[in-house]
Amino acid sequence: MYVCVCQAITDRQVREAVHSGVQSMRGLRQHLGVASECGKCARCAHGILKECQACPSASLSPADAACA
Repeated sequence: MYVCVCQAITDRQVREAVHSGVQSMRGLRQHLGVASECGKCARCAHGILKECQACPSASLSPADAACA
């Protein structure tokens, strides 16, 4: 699903960024460009960020379906 239409960023890209070490909205903005145009995606991106921070950081395996 697209999170940021302006930058064509998907939820999977946001999840991968979090799993690779991005820990804040500022980091997502710098790494992916999320919320750098109109900002309508900020709430959704922040929700994914928080959701994935709560997931075990072991891997992106299918067992971690909420964050994979």
